[in-house]
Amino acid sequence: MIGLVDGNNFFVSCERVFDPALEGKPVAVLSNNDGCCISRSNEFKALKIPMGTPLFQLAPLIERYGLLLRSSNYALYGDMSRRIIAVLREFVPEVQQYSIDEAFIFPQFPAGTDWQGFGAKIRETLLKWTGIPCGIGFAPTRTLAKIANHKGKKSPSGVFVMPDDPSACLAELPVGEVWGVGRRLAPKLEKSGIRTALDLARQEPEEIRKRHSVTLARTVMELRGISCIEDRLPEEPSQSITCSRSFGHPVTELGDLEESVASYTAKAAEKLRKEKLTAAGIQVWFQYYPEYEPLPLAGGNSAFSFVFPSPENDPGRMMKLLRPKLKELFLPGRRYKKSGVLFFGLEQGTPGTAGDLFAPPPGRDAGIFEVVDKINARFGRGTLFTLGEGIGKPWQMKRERLSDAFTTDWNQLLQVK
Repeated sequence: MIGLVDGNNFFVSCERVFDPALEGKPVAVLSNNDGCCISRSNEFKALKIPMGTPLFQLAPLIERYGLLLRSSNYALYGDMSRRIIAVLREFVPEVQQYSIDEAFIFPQFPAGTDWQGFGAKIRETLLKWTGIPCGIGFAPTRTLAKIANHKGKKSPSGVFVMPDDPSACLAELPVGEVWGVGRRLAPKLEKSGIRTALDLARQEPEEIRKRHSVTLARTVMELRGISCIEDRLPEEPSQSITCSRSFGHPVTELGDLEESVASYTAKAAEKLRKEKLTAAGIQVWFQYYPEYEPLPLAGGNSAFSFVFPSPENDPGRMMKLLRPKLKELFLPGRRYKKSGVLFFGLEQGTPGTAGDLFAPPPGRDAGIFEVVDKINARFGRGTLFTLGEGIGKPWQMKRERLSDAFTTDWNQLLQVK
């Protein structure tokens, strides 16, 4: 049996853990730069305000409905996610995190296990230890577990165990809501008479493979209760790693752009080291606004790709090589809205061991960022950083409704009075 644990309205729930005044109120968390709502409380959903509604459309509704809006606090959400995974590992030997608020669990219990009771115990413990309400679904396959979780979140107990014959559950689920189908494929399936998950489960996998894809054929098998995904496949290394953000306001100075590139390069390089990878090169881009006066100018992008002398994962050495190129990329007089970096040519290994056999040996600072990673993991991201990333960072994305980093910053811990 496979279980799927999913945090209910996760971002909002994280905010409520540390601010009980938000309980029972219509609360939403906004996207980067406070753009649109990406997580909604049940009270917010009851107002029929759809996901993705932009902030400017919410503004006139704030006073009318008493809406409470928060900027996305990813440091807090990431730490709460880590705590949930730690709790799940107290119950099962294997946990595979699927997203920041979802994880598959693989209990190794015999037939006849009280799955409803087991799920209730996990849910109760998660709520007590982390404050996050969760929905839990159990089924023989991941795809069915997704459906069971969807039903569990809507049930009073919060837990749903897929019956041996799932036909009734599949018959009431539109095919577009099946994990792996999506909005683009759903209309094509509906045109051919496949309107529900049950209709899809009754198709011949080989015919589905010929008409659509191997992935959809596997989905058919999963809906029939036959697991088609190896539970313990080793994770494949990333093919590329990217990091980009929109600025909180238009940026016009080269120094601010350089700081943003240094910051994103450091974040992406941290991911490289976490996966024990090096990058052969990097692509850097700037995105700028259109201008309307004194002369109309189209908006656009400027970018360049750079191949390192030898594979790298050290952001300090990377930025030393990149700064001269950034000056060439900068267009004076333009207002920039976003920058980003992408690493390509990823290989397993460390600098000096991957790529060029004749690369120069590592210098005295070799391994310094592994130490930085350990310190930041212990004391919070950003505890140590390169000076090139900037200190004030006025270019950072706008988050005017940001709550405190209650669990990752010593200066923002809750105080009991």
